[in-house]
Amino acid sequence: MTSSTSAALPLSAHGWNEDRAAEFAFYAEAGLTPALISRVDRGQCDVLLADPESGELRTVRADTRPVGDPDPVKCPCTGDWAAVDLAAQPLPTVSALLGRSTAIVRKTAGGRSDGQVLAANVDTVMIAVSLAADPDLGRIERFLALAWESGAVPLVVLTKADLVDDADFIREDVEKIAPGAAVLTVSAETGEGMDELRAHLPGATALVGQSGAGKSTLTNALAGRHAMAVQETRSVDEKGRHTTTTRELIPLPDGGVVIDTPGLREVGLYGGEGVDLAFADIAAIAERCRFDDCSHRSEPGCAVAAALEDGTLPQRRMDSYLKLQRENEWIASRSDARVAAERARKWKAVTKSMRGSSSPTRHDPRRTR
Repeated sequence: MTSSTSAALPLSAHGWNEDRAAEFAFYAEAGLTPALISRVDRGQCDVLLADPESGELRTVRADTRPVGDPDPVKCPCTGDWAAVDLAAQPLPTVSALLGRSTAIVRKTAGGRSDGQVLAANVDTVMIAVSLAADPDLGRIERFLALAWESGAVPLVVLTKADLVDDADFIREDVEKIAPGAAVLTVSAETGEGMDELRAHLPGATALVGQSGAGKSTLTNALAGRHAMAVQETRSVDEKGRHTTTTRELIPLPDGGVVIDTPGLREVGLYGGEGVDLAFADIAAIAERCRFDDCSHRSEPGCAVAAALEDGTLPQRRMDSYLKLQRENEWIASRSDARVAAERARKWKAVTKSMRGSSSPTRHDPRRTR
């Protein structure tokens, strides 16, 4: 057992394993220390690592500038595993990031097509939905597509079950739009459903949802302590204030971690297959279409059109599916355009450099004889 592997053993409860150790071997030879990024601020981060003397976990402030990147998706994020130089001055420094097994990436707000990583290396994406107001099924579908695209397993948690009498009926409605995902009803206040929830959370979990969904209260209940501040929701519309302002990793008492994320007003998708996985029921119906390239509009023998007509497939769900598909197509076109523009810019720079380094050969009339 290498010294770096031994030093990382306390991190095994938070996801460190043999594959991570093998990937880290190169950095261990350089004298770097394995660490888990628990919080990221501008140019700096908090990392969780094993104290070389006591062997206990401690939090260290580190500089992230050496691994900064123009592409936001490649920048350090909460949940990343890192190689840290503890001897660097004036602060320990994140010298490298290990590969990500999963990453929750959403489109940044506004008209840009850039991505933003919400959390990395999580096993479960827990989608918190408050029962204090009528759940927005379309928004839940967006969160599910985001979760499936990450590579992690989605889990829908209907919170504040103590405030309603029809929680089980609502859960049944949500289950219909969440194929392949578990749907639980819980109350962090009374403890209802919390044991079942804990059983669904091995390893690392990212907690996402709107402000007011009860994410911070849920985090505190799972952590068994007051780890996150809690704000009251507005009684008029049950919307909450932004309690969590940054993504923060909270260790859980029985092992594993939960990453609490700020409330998301916009859930912009960043392309990929998440939409198809979130709407697996529609994909299953489409397999019965007469034509493989059926557009589900006017072709004869369209199973999707038939399901819409007989009510097997709700029109609302089909509309939601088509809307998210269009967003994915827009992201893909913008991404392709950005790649093409970057390629053209580099080629232009290379051509300009070549022209500058070459000089024209003048004709010497004395050599024409």
